[in-house]
Amino acid sequence: MRRVRRNVLRVAAVIAAATLTFALACNFAVLRGGRERDSALSDADTIIVLGAGVGPDGVSQVLADRLDTALALYRAGRAKRLLLTGDASSKYYDEVAAMKKYLVARGVPDEAMIIDGNGIDTFSSMARAREVYGVERALVVTQAFHLPRAVWLARAMGIDADGEVADKRPYRAAIWFALRECLSRTKAWVDVGIGRRPGRR
Repeated sequence: MRRVRRNVLRVAAVIAAATLTFALACNFAVLRGGRERDSALSDADTIIVLGAGVGPDGVSQVLADRLDTALALYRAGRAKRLLLTGDASSKYYDEVAAMKKYLVARGVPDEAMIIDGNGIDTFSSMARAREVYGVERALVVTQAFHLPRAVWLARAMGIDADGEVADKRPYRAAIWFALRECLSRTKAWVDVGIGRRPGRR
C-alpha cells in the first residue's frame, strides 16, 4: 500500500512539474513576443481599446484609464479611428456601450469609433480586429499587467501592433490581476496553438 502511495505521489509530482514548466514556457514566450518595440509605432490605422468592468454608475477605474489614454492618443493624431472591443453579452451588461458613451461625452465623433460587442475576451478581440475590421497596424491600449498578452495576441493574428500603457493610478486588485494573468498567458498560447476561433455572444 505504501509503495502504491509513493508511486502515486511520484506521478503527481512529475505531472505538477511538467505543468509548471509548460506554463512558465508559455508565459516566457508571450512576454517576450509582446514586448515593446525600440521605437514607437508610426502611422497606426487603429487604436484598439480593450473592454473592462462596467456597472450602473458607468465605467470602472481600469476602463476609464484605458479610455482616457486612448483619447489622448486620438487627439494627438496617432490614429484616425478607435476600435472599442468588449463584452456586450446582455442588455444588462454592455462594456462597449459604456465605452462609447464615455468617449462621445468627451467629443469623439461617432464616425471615429468602431464598436465590437463580440470581443468577449482578448483573443476574440484581436482575432476580430484583424478578420472582421481589417486592422493592420494598431496601438493597443490596456494596463501594464495585460499589455504583453494583448500585443502578443494582436501580432499572432497578423496585426503590426504596439502597446500603450494605461496605468494612471494604483489598482486595488493589482495582485490578483497579476496572478490571473499568468494563467491567461498560458491559455493565450494554447488558443493560438490550437487555432481557436473567436467567440461570439
